[in-house]
Amino acid sequence: MKILALIPARMGSGRFPGKPMASILGKPMIGHVYERVTKSPLLNLTAVATCDREIFDYIKSIGGTAVMTGDQHERASDRCAEALVKLEEANHTRYDIVVMVQGDEPMTHPDMIDEALQPLLTDPGINVVNLLGQIKDDKEFEDRNCIKVVCDLQLNALYFSREPIPTRCKVADIPMGKQVCIIPFRRDFLLEYTRMKPTPLEVAESVDMMRVLEHGLKVRMAPTRHNTQAVDTIDDLKRVERLMQDL
Repeated sequence: MKILALIPARMGSGRFPGKPMASILGKPMIGHVYERVTKSPLLNLTAVATCDREIFDYIKSIGGTAVMTGDQHERASDRCAEALVKLEEANHTRYDIVVMVQGDEPMTHPDMIDEALQPLLTDPGINVVNLLGQIKDDKEFEDRNCIKVVCDLQLNALYFSREPIPTRCKVADIPMGKQVCIIPFRRDFLLEYTRMKPTPLEVAESVDMMRVLEHGLKVRMAPTRHNTQAVDTIDDLKRVERLMQDL
């Protein structure tokens, strides 16, 4: 089985322009993500998918693999689908699984790739998995940049939202979960995703996985034992730099 990791990244983030090249401990954030992802022993290849020459050139300068994509993509999953096709054509290779790792997850641990892949490797009926983290405090629960998720008893996602869900009321037995953007797809399902029409709640929440749910399909969640912090703002960047100094 051949497994490809793709890291979508673009300079034009509305909340934090130039985010992938922002420095953390003297290295661009996208460099931290790329180097950490490549350490997973389950991966055959790791590549950055970008529409920006600055990111492409940087990854090439550190000996990495990068793919130029179009600049029309609203969703990271669509960008990864384009990069998958280009890499398969260039390498004369067909990949079985594509792991999408967002370029703003500089605290990614290689074990997190393995955690996200396990459901796909053990259950042929699962087509896409998201890593599931636990929300640590009220501030994170209220933060719109933190994508909350509610699951059924089989750990299938019921809904993703930037709003506090399932309830603002504190219920001891209800864990508050968040999406960690390490998302393995079966190859053919990723390509199927790009053929699905974008959906109203996908657009409203700005969450790729809502397209899957609104088309009546399942997203399996896989708990992670690792703590992580995505970078959506300059304040997040400063916090992550402090956290990574202690690693």
